[in-house]
Amino acid sequence: MNQALRRSTFPVTEECIGDVVDFEHTQPWIYGIDNPYLHGAYAPTTLELSESGLSIEGEIPTDLVGTYFRNGPNPIHQPGNRYHPFDGDGMVHAVSFCEGAASYRNRYIDTVALTAERAMGQSTSNGVMGPFDFETSEFGIKDTSNTDLFYYAGSLMTLWYNAGHPYRLDPHTLETTGYFELEGRPQRRLSAHSKVDWTTGELLFFDYGDEPPYMTYGVADPSGKLRHEVAIDLPGPRLPHDIGFTPNYTILHDLPFFHDPKVLQRHQLRVLTFHRDIPTRFGLIPRHGRGEDIRWFECEPCYILHVSNSWEEGDWVVMDGCRSRNPMPAATSGEGELSHMLAYMRLEANNYRWRFNLRTGEVREGDIDDLNTEFNKANPLYAGIKGRYAYHQRIPLLEEGGHTLRFTGLVKYDNETGSRQQWDYGSGVFGSEAVFAPRQGATRADAEDDGYVITLVTDSQDWTSHCLVFDAADVSAGPVARISLPQRVPSGFHASWAPDI
Repeated sequence: MNQALRRSTFPVTEECIGDVVDFEHTQPWIYGIDNPYLHGAYAPTTLELSESGLSIEGEIPTDLVGTYFRNGPNPIHQPGNRYHPFDGDGMVHAVSFCEGAASYRNRYIDTVALTAERAMGQSTSNGVMGPFDFETSEFGIKDTSNTDLFYYAGSLMTLWYNAGHPYRLDPHTLETTGYFELEGRPQRRLSAHSKVDWTTGELLFFDYGDEPPYMTYGVADPSGKLRHEVAIDLPGPRLPHDIGFTPNYTILHDLPFFHDPKVLQRHQLRVLTFHRDIPTRFGLIPRHGRGEDIRWFECEPCYILHVSNSWEEGDWVVMDGCRSRNPMPAATSGEGELSHMLAYMRLEANNYRWRFNLRTGEVREGDIDDLNTEFNKANPLYAGIKGRYAYHQRIPLLEEGGHTLRFTGLVKYDNETGSRQQWDYGSGVFGSEAVFAPRQGATRADAEDDGYVITLVTDSQDWTSHCLVFDAADVSAGPVARISLPQRVPSGFHASWAPDI
């Protein structure tokens, strides 16, 4: 296709990310749609590869053993409505490390929705921008399982932003083997940011929906068997995204950013509103507690996507994460029917700390730093106990050129002091969520930053993709290894680390 002609017909995409690029291995229908999340760094790939012996600049440490997994949208069929990144079919990219070498593989997540669409040869359900259709999907929209993933009970579990059905993947081949069913629990929703406690091996999960109970919380044992699940009393449908946990408590979120169920019923649209006059509530529930055991703490109105870590400190429970004072920035002119989606995806958030006193009920909260960052991760060995470091992605604000969700650099925070180290990925380079990989054999007796930080990047100058490995103790020194990947990796959502896999 003629790029000059194409550019003239895509004003929103050009404004957001620049020229439309003609890729060899992508879906041809994207070139008929003016949506920046279908072009450039976000354009899907049609290739599923498995390659070993990847080229390496620098040196992969021999005590880095395991696999970096990353999930994200990769649509196959042209959507029947306006496209949102949460609508793209889930695809997992994996980079495995062993004895100083690296291998790569990627596979689609074969969800029920994708299987049906492949049989029909077209999209069969709408995405999150609606209208919702509960005759074609139990969720009213397409469950893509494209958001989060982690290793649990011998398999890889993939999850969706809107609390869909979890899927089970073979961690070695990435083959989808069906729903990830918890023994003793009827197949139900599971929120994207359910958590595995590396100390106990337990899965701490929650789900939410439009009908009572609006939230449930539960615990499954390391083998995948349900131990405990309770209903959580909420005033109405909510959009919680994450939880925190300590050895004794789980921290549930009731956030003042939610939709009106009457609008959904009347118009089949889920319209989100940030209610600035309603406080944020955090519910501390004993790990295996009853619904009536929950204790609520009120804080300043905000929205929270991701928690870094939580721990107990005397009478206090502490939670670090990224706080958004404005989860729905104003739409900009000239972006038409995409304006509100584009605004919502422009994350405005910063590193923040909440403290809850279990004896007095006191709440203390405040900024750790004001830099716009998100997609924050910590050392999983320290999950639930007092930690110091977190690893964030630098996200440019709109006035800095951040028209779309884009990761431009790695930020290591010392949350005790608020100081930070940074590494800029480079001009025109798009990053992925970074994970902390403990050095093989490391324990809590070792330094908290004794390990490595791993991410994927794609360079828009030549559209090559690489895996970067940093020494976690000094990310500002740059990567110790830069691994060439066999294909362009589209931008995605969340990543995780599985040791010895």
